Amino acid sequence: MKKYIRKVTRVGQGSLSIVIPAEIIKELKIKERQKLVITKRGKGITIRDWTR
Repeated sequence: MKKYIRKVTRVGQGSLSIVIPAEIIKELKIKERQKLVITKRGKGITIRDWTR
C-alpha cells in the first residue's frame, strides 16, 4: 500500500479540506460532486460512497 502525505487546508471559516490523490480517485471511481459519507473511527476516518 502506497503512503500519501497531505496538508490540511482551511476553506472558509469552519471547514477544512484535504486533497485525495488522483490515483485513488480513479481506482475508487469517485466522480465530481459525488456524495460521500465520512465516519470517525477511533483516531481515524472512513470515507465511503453515500449509496452503499
